[in-house]
Amino acid sequence: MAIYQLSISTADQNFTCLDQKLQGCIEKSDLSSGLCTVFIRHTSASLLIQENADPAVRRDLHHWFGRLVKEGDSLYTHTSEGLDDMPGHIKCALTATSVSIPFVEGRLCLGTWQSVYLWEHRYGRQQRQIVVHLGE
Repeated sequence: MAIYQLSISTADQNFTCLDQKLQGCIEKSDLSSGLCTVFIRHTSASLLIQENADPAVRRDLHHWFGRLVKEGDSLYTHTSEGLDDMPGHIKCALTATSVSIPFVEGRLCLGTWQSVYLWEHRYGRQQRQIVVHLGE
């Protein structure tokens, strides 16, 4: 078993690919096969496995979720942290705060077109904390 903590800087509502950082954790460990569980310690950003080939997929997800969860909705009562905060919490609730990916022979078992992304749901710069657990 190995546990790593990553600090990821984000800028605005965007996707940050975590594949290389996760692969680096596997390479630092003495494990060749097992399960890589990734957990984000926040409630206004999320994790997802998504297509890595065409950036239009991520743009479409961003726009679709923006239509689904509108900023400034009059139903929100949690408004003291900005117009993007409550929508960020809802988007996080609709997605995931953890993902698990098997790894074999020291490599993540992602599909050809898959990557692991941190999806930032807030504007501005954020420092996000990720915990990576590698186990057999």
